Amino acid sequence: MYTASSSVSAPPRPRSVPAGSGPYLDPAVRRTGRWAGTVTGPLSGRIDLSGPQGAQLRKAIASVHRICPEFNPVQVMRRSGRSVLLVGTTGRTNAVAKCLLDHSPVWVERFRHEIAAYRTFVRHRPPVRAPRLIAADPENCTLVIERMPGRAAALSRHPVDAPQRADIRAVLGAIDRLNRWRPPAGTFDAPLDYASRISRYHELGLFTDRDRDDLQKLLHGLAQSQGRHGMGQFCHGDALLSNMLLSPAGPVLVDWEHAGWYLPGYDLATLWTVLGDAPVARRQISQHAQAAGPAARDAFLVNLMLVLTREIRTYETAVQRTIREAPPAGSIPVQPGAVSPGEEQRLLLRRLHDDCALARRAVRAAVGTR
Repeated sequence: MYTASSSVSAPPRPRSVPAGSGPYLDPAVRRTGRWAGTVTGPLSGRIDLSGPQGAQLRKAIASVHRICPEFNPVQVMRRSGRSVLLVGTTGRTNAVAKCLLDHSPVWVERFRHEIAAYRTFVRHRPPVRAPRLIAADPENCTLVIERMPGRAAALSRHPVDAPQRADIRAVLGAIDRLNRWRPPAGTFDAPLDYASRISRYHELGLFTDRDRDDLQKLLHGLAQSQGRHGMGQFCHGDALLSNMLLSPAGPVLVDWEHAGWYLPGYDLATLWTVLGDAPVARRQISQHAQAAGPAARDAFLVNLMLVLTREIRTYETAVQRTIREAPPAGSIPVQPGAVSPGEEQRLLLRRLHDDCALARRAVRAAVGTR
């Protein structure tokens, strides 16, 4: 919600996978025991309300004023075909207003889920910092929340530069606290139907027959384990570094539209997926995810296969769109050594396929130990 549309970053050359950084720990590796909205000064700027886009902004601002008359818009933080984010103030408080533009059922459902999450946090505070709800209108899909200070842990979905170790420690600490939280029954649902998602990916040709059968075996074992030890784990559901602000007071998590109950390790699987250029961080995540034993390992691997496959599907679509929309060869000069956006997407896609093959081998090894 806070960042600009997810940019695609990729390594400039193929990389080998360092030992222990894969999703399944090596036998020798065992455990013993600038965010776009960063507040850096006074808000300033001017919103252009001219033209067709200006009419769209005027409509969005009007919807915000219906639920929060004191909101004073100052800047457009992000505008896309799906939503618009406005930075402004409510009295002495910096605020962010989000208005949905695409009212397709899937986006409306997600938006209302995010509003429900912020409303729940008013009554039941999570163990991590989250923006305070100021006003919301689920019917018209308008949300106003506190604008939190801090810098993003990363500015893109798949950051090229490895995060600082201190940042990873802070992020993993916040995720761990959140995953241990048990909000009251009925406040959150389970956004992901694992069995249906596995079947769908198999029907689309993204999973082989063996992938489907292996994941179903792991799910069956986890269902028996959960029956003995209670329900799953509460997760943010979109634990990207770009959705985490780092401040002296601690990490702040934003974008709660996917929050709910998952198999344990979903947030960690998301982090592992997007940190392809940070093998040390990946090793930490794998160790952390599997420290609780075989059941935690199996849940992490099921999540990892689903998250990686979703990313592959997303970026395959992006590559195809880039090819369709690319200008004729030679019409745009390219600097020597520069990598085009389409090439960046292809490099990222190749890395995701390599990661998925790694996860697939880990799943097969896990099934062999059951």
